[in-house]
Formats: sequence, structure tokens, C-alpha cells
Amino acid sequence: MVTKIKTRRKRKGGRSGKFRQAVLGKPDGIIQPRVQEVGPEKFGVVAVDCAKARSKWMLADFYGNVVVPPSQVEHDRNGLGIAVLTLRQAVEKRGLKDLIVGIEMTGTYHKPVWRAFRDAGFETRLVHPFASSHYRLVEHGDVKTDDHDLAAIFRTVVNGFGLVHKTADPVYQELQILARHRRDLVIKTSKLQCQIRHHLEQCLPGFTALFKGDDLWTQATPVPLLGEIAKRGGTAAAITGVGQEGVQRWMEDAGIRCHQRTLERVVVWAANAATHDPMVEAFTRVWLTLLNDWQQKKQQISTGEQDLAGLLAATPYILLLSHPGINVVSGAELAGELGPIEHYASATAIRGRAGLFPSRYQSDEVDRGGNLTRFRNGRLRRAWMMVADNMCKCNAWWMAKAARWSSQGADPRDIRSRIANRMTRTVFQMVAGRQIYQHPSCLGRGYIMDKLLTFHREHKTSPSVILRDLQRAALQLPTTAHADEAKPILEICRKGRRSRRSGPQELGTLLVAVLARLGVHDVDSE
Repeated sequence: MVTKIKTRRKRKGGRSGKFRQAVLGKPDGIIQPRVQEVGPEKFGVVAVDCAKARSKWMLADFYGNVVVPPSQVEHDRNGLGIAVLTLRQAVEKRGLKDLIVGIEMTGTYHKPVWRAFRDAGFETRLVHPFASSHYRLVEHGDVKTDDHDLAAIFRTVVNGFGLVHKTADPVYQELQILARHRRDLVIKTSKLQCQIRHHLEQCLPGFTALFKGDDLWTQATPVPLLGEIAKRGGTAAAITGVGQEGVQRWMEDAGIRCHQRTLERVVVWAANAATHDPMVEAFTRVWLTLLNDWQQKKQQISTGEQDLAGLLAATPYILLLSHPGINVVSGAELAGELGPIEHYASATAIRGRAGLFPSRYQSDEVDRGGNLTRFRNGRLRRAWMMVADNMCKCNAWWMAKAARWSSQGADPRDIRSRIANRMTRTVFQMVAGRQIYQHPSCLGRGYIMDKLLTFHREHKTSPSVILRDLQRAALQLPTTAHADEAKPILEICRKGRRSRRSGPQELGTLLVAVLARLGVHDVDSE
């Protein structure tokens, strides 16, 4: 089944163009040829409705004649083993020649059942809840029971919406898990920062206002200074009592370097600070605990990003670093959610899975739409929107495009949707074609090896890990790009030889192996 939608596309001069056709996702679980080959009476369909602790399943032939009535199966080894044995006996007794198992996706609870039937040698297919819900409503309306769900799952599989699960390489699976975990840590860190600000205002009124934007969290002085203040009562009086020189000694004793201007602002604020809350001791304990939790999560994020860089370097998605505006984190999140590029026939398939196209309602003379479709992979769409947001901030070409669309009255969300929609073509061509970013608007592309090396040096990664990731990335580069990618690495090696510090020399020595992989064997300076 092919469904076609029509979307309006504006042309220059404000005139609306003709309708163009866009092919939506069609069912690729067609089983009719297999049914014709063995006969409908000899083709079995297993429907499984999964829950948290147990599932319900039944077996029927293609006509819907029930062979095994709805039965419960516990999610443990014995329960799943009995279900598989019962299915084998029923297949042998009924003489079924072909069989597929349709399992409705239910969060992650369906995975033990899916693995059990798959490992037993049965062809397992996954049924999306949207599809099974549609076929249940057709017959049973608002009456929802497990038996009705099984009947709906059966009809879904028969009509071709039981889809084969495409297994990804373990690298992509690990990339997805770690990228999602990092995103979760970032969200929790953001919440912690709001909570810390709230409690700080009770103890140190006006302190957070001294640092604009994210300076409170990104500058080197504020967080260590808060720790020293907490040790001495957690109030502005502790600062006014010792003055600027005393605060300077606090920081020196803690081994922290700080700017004099920052200390001056803090001392001036403390002299004019408002009265703190009477329960300052309790509030201090709370925000100090939250601050320690924040620091731990920041360290976890940094470690996770290093792991993401290593996994990204082992995939062709590392080529995305040559695109201005895409960094290691955004490239890793996109790679984790997309998975192997071989799973997509074209950029249109990527847009369809992410839901980067407008919804539409048409009936007689009524034809309206505009909002993005609700049926999509939410995590994949979020990754694309993050990439689009980066383009609006870090890519000169898309910044100019966004500014022009904004001047025409376009909504910021619509602008990012347009960018994400167009970026799917670029990303697909780069990853599927193993190409470096090339575009007439590109004044100078980013060097993949240099970007990856800079990322690791900012994260203070060990030299051995840096060497491993650079060598992995070199394997993904097209041969035609080796000479260009070697230039920044070669310059670092030469600077390392001229440096008197041990760090640059050690890194420069290790990079010689990377240069050899890129085809450069002579690193002597002219």
C-alpha cells in the first residue's frame, strides 16, 4: 500500500507551486506470496500481546482459524520454554509448513519474548501499537481486552504490518545507549543547576547574578569559591570578614587560580548583600549536596562523551565532523538514533522515520495542515532538531538562510524543521557515499582528525585513547581526503618536536602512527 500526500511548496514571487508527491512508509511485511506457496491452511500466524510480567499468545492459520487458543506465558525461562514447546507441537500436529510470530512492541517488555521465539528458530516480526490499535478499533471499538488485542495483532500481521526487526551492529547499539544516557545526565544536570540557584538565593542573595548566562557553571572560579564559602558558614559575612586578600588565600590554599576582577566583584557584592534566610545552615547543607551531585554528573558526562567519540570514530558517521556546525556529541546522537545507514534506501526514508513532513487533513473542499506529523520516532526527530539548532548557531550558510526566513515571518520551529528536512539529504549522501562535506557555500570545511583531536584534548583524554580513536577515524576516511586531513596533524607533530614540554612531545610522537596510516611518512620540518 502506498499513501501519497500533497504538500505545498512556495516559489519565488509568492506564488504557490504545484502539488508534489511524497511517498510515506509502506508495509514491508508482505506475506501473501509465501501464503500462496504453502496454502492458507498451512500458514500459521502467532500473535503475542506482551505485558510487564507475562504475555498472552495464540496460534491461528491465515484464515483466522484458531489452532492454539489464547494462553498466558510468564516471562521466565520455564514459561517461555513451555510456550515454544507448545507451539512446536501444534505446528507438527496441524501440519503447518510456514509460520511467523507477530509480537506487539510494549516498551522493552516484549524483548524477552521476542528473543525466546527468535532463538527457537521462528521468524519473529514486530507490530507497532499504532497499527494494532487501528485494527482493534475497526471491530471492537472501545472494548479493549487481551483477546481483542490478539485478534488485532493477527489482522495487523496478515495485512503486512508485522515488520522484520533490523539488527544493528553492537557499535551502533552501544552508541545509542550511551548517547541517550548522556542526554539524560544533561537534563538532570540542568535541573540541578536550577535547584542550586534557588537555594543559593536563600543563603547568598544576589551571588548568582554576578555571573551572566552560564558563567556560574562554566568559569573556573565560582563553583570552587562556593565550596570555600560553605566551609566558613555559607554567608556573605564570611567574605566581608576576611576581605579580598583573605578570599585570595582561600583559593590559593585550595590550589585554584582565579582572576582578581572576579574576586573584586564578589567582595563588593558581599559588602552590600541582603540579609540571608534564618535557616541558612539547612539551606547550605542542601545546596552543597546538590552541588556535589552536579559535579559528579559533569564528570560522568565528560567520561561518556569520550566513550561516544571512540564509538563514533568506528562508524562512517565520523565523516559528519567535516560539516561545519556538527560536533562529536551531535554526530554521535544522530548516529545512535539512525543506526546503520544501510537500513535506509534514501533520504526520504530518513525523513519519514523522523516525521519531518507536515500532517494533512483533507475532506471535500477542506484541506489544511502545517504541523509536523504526530507519527514519528521521537528520539530521532529530537536528534535532527538538535542538529538544526546547531546549524542556526554555528553554520554561516544556514544562519543566513534562517535570518532570511525569519525576516519573512517564519516561526523558529518551522525554520528548524526546514533545515532538518534539508540536512537529511546532505547527511545521507555523506555517510552512504563515504564522502567529505563539499558544498559551494562552504568557505572552508572542518578537518575531521583535527576536530576529533581538539575534542579529546579539551576532555583531557589519555594519549593512548586519542591514538586509538584517530586510527579508527582514519579507516573511515576516503583515500582522496588523506592528504588534507594529514595537514593539521603534521603541524602538531612539528610543534611537538620544537616544544620543551613533555606533553606535546609525547602526543606528537604518537601522532606519527596516525600520519603513517594517512600515507605521510616524512614528518621532518623544512
